[in-house]
Amino acid sequence: MTAIAYDKDDQGIVTLTMDMPGQAANTMTEVFRDAYRVAVERIEQDRESLAGIILTSNKPTFFAGGDLKRLLAADDAVALFARAEFAKATMRRLEKLGKPVVAAINGAALGGGFELALACHARFAINDEGLQLGLPETSLGLIPGAGGIVRLVRMLGLEAAMPFILDGVVFGPQRALELKLLNGLARDKDELLANARSWILENPEAVQPWDRKGFRIPGSTLTAAAPLAWLRTAPMLLMKKHRQRYPALEAAMSAAVESAVVDFDTASRIESRYLAKVAVGGVAKNMIRTFFFQMNDVKAGKSRPEGVPGASFGRIGVLGAGLMGRGIAQVAAQRGIAVVLKDVTQERADQAKSKVADVLQKQVEKGRLSADRMSAALALVTPTGTTSDLAGSELIIEAVFEDRELKRSVTQEAERYLACGGILASNTSTLPISGLAQASATPANYIGLHFFSPVDRMPLVEIIRGARTSAETLARAYDFVRQIKKTPIVVNDSRGFFTSRVFGTFTREAGAMLAEGVDAGTIENAAIWAGMPVGPLAVTDETSLALAWSVRLQTTADLEAEGRPVPHHPHWAVVDRMVNVLKRPGRAGGGGFYEYPAGGKKRIWSDLRREFPPSSRQPPLQELSDRFLHIQAIEAVRCLEENVVESSRDANIGAVLGIGYPRWTGGPLQYIDMIGAKNFARRASELAAKCGDRFLPPRMLVQMADGDGQFCA
Repeated sequence: MTAIAYDKDDQGIVTLTMDMPGQAANTMTEVFRDAYRVAVERIEQDRESLAGIILTSNKPTFFAGGDLKRLLAADDAVALFARAEFAKATMRRLEKLGKPVVAAINGAALGGGFELALACHARFAINDEGLQLGLPETSLGLIPGAGGIVRLVRMLGLEAAMPFILDGVVFGPQRALELKLLNGLARDKDELLANARSWILENPEAVQPWDRKGFRIPGSTLTAAAPLAWLRTAPMLLMKKHRQRYPALEAAMSAAVESAVVDFDTASRIESRYLAKVAVGGVAKNMIRTFFFQMNDVKAGKSRPEGVPGASFGRIGVLGAGLMGRGIAQVAAQRGIAVVLKDVTQERADQAKSKVADVLQKQVEKGRLSADRMSAALALVTPTGTTSDLAGSELIIEAVFEDRELKRSVTQEAERYLACGGILASNTSTLPISGLAQASATPANYIGLHFFSPVDRMPLVEIIRGARTSAETLARAYDFVRQIKKTPIVVNDSRGFFTSRVFGTFTREAGAMLAEGVDAGTIENAAIWAGMPVGPLAVTDETSLALAWSVRLQTTADLEAEGRPVPHHPHWAVVDRMVNVLKRPGRAGGGGFYEYPAGGKKRIWSDLRREFPPSSRQPPLQELSDRFLHIQAIEAVRCLEENVVESSRDANIGAVLGIGYPRWTGGPLQYIDMIGAKNFARRASELAAKCGDRFLPPRMLVQMADGDGQFCA
């Protein structure tokens, strides 16, 4: 079976049908490149008898993109450059053949697949809102390297093309038609191919615009490839936003700008050089491994127990209509699940549904949601103050305040209304599930579902398996998370589980720095420079210093009751002073590390320097960045060592999607692999000597370093 079928009809139109043997999707492998070259050579031989060429696919998708396994292993930039140039030369030969070439896009065309389509003279697609088009390479630390940058700039203009190149924007057929990246839409594949044939017959001498004499890139002038104001500011804005942590973004912008001022073939070589440079780098390896291979394992259910039939949910209950509870209700209803939203009174439940409506209305106003879908989602949410209204729920999620006694009470009150075999889940972020399950009459059906705020935007759900949670309950909970289009990771029970444990080291390290005399602004800047989305002092304000202190007291009491030592950390003296002496409990309480003037932007509290005076000699930004990234990675290793998390896959995905560990690292364990376990352990030991024993390498890390091993290999 060939990778590309060659079929010539009686009108002289050749249809090249891509169908990679043994693969679910077509990808830019060596086998495909060879088959494509052979097909083009045959077309060149038959040129005089041809009317045109149609490129389509026999797979559900058109073309999936590059060979990421090979790119992950690539370490020779020169060889990679040559390979890219070879593939593009074949595409260019077909493009300049002098015969019309049309892409008949029957399914998703992303990355290299969209680049193949852009190299055709015309493009038609099936009008299916699920069909995705675009160049998402930067999301994997790469750049479009098969002509995507060069052609898109020439089709849209330099400034207009940049969001699609830098941000990896994926769009549907209607948007592509608006952008004139498609020539038309079809109802089905038969109409798709008919449209392609008609276009070929109507355009026998098709030539790409950039191959015509006098072509000028849209938006360009005789003296500049784009407006000068944009050319001056765009690079600075990019560096400010991404802190030079993502080489692919700078490479993509450089390739686009440089390619806009030279001829097409020179531009293509520039693009190939930048691709080769970033593809062999550590950031690309990190992002490919985590966000493609490990994410695909998550989507495939690698952490789901085997042998349990799949489940779907039609009716659930949510206890507590606060920020988290109503967020959970919203995302479930938007996926077609009926939700009973329960609070202590009907009035409070009604208010919560009204707030859900406000959130959905904003989505409608921004064009992200239709009014009909908003109405359909709201119709599925039943607010109530009556517990018995939960009757028949297949799943009840408790999302009340982090108080063990309160959770016990609402669990026992609601559990009786579960459908037969139903699941009761807690949205706790810190309290051990096995302890909470003691309040349940059926602890085998009790599990943790830790959502993240804001629920409608945060993609992760941390599923916590208690000591007595059954495999069936875990599997069904996993299915629920996937049903509401969230990404599940599975962890075992532990105080703080995985994400809260790791994230806690980040915020506590900031407190330690403040106590040492590091300036608050420097602390925030170091975290953002490292790639964290928000500074640790700001996020502590948002999550509440008072809550952190309350959790500290509860943890201390629990550990003392168990006869276990209470770990010391300099952060807690800072929190104690802020909450109990200075009466600054966080944003909700009027202010914490920051102050929040009415109608103005938040700013670091003006008296913070007086309470925690900065030292005259501030540590280098790199040292502070190392502390933030290393302390979280060390805690991730401890969680793996203690079997809290069972795979590097769930650790990496959970840390990035749940707590904002920098994407460029690929997650904490992939970050260690990038540095090398030996180098990481050496740096951790240096930090331990300077900052405290919390940085001492765990036993598993020491063993990995001694054996030159990897966590994610």
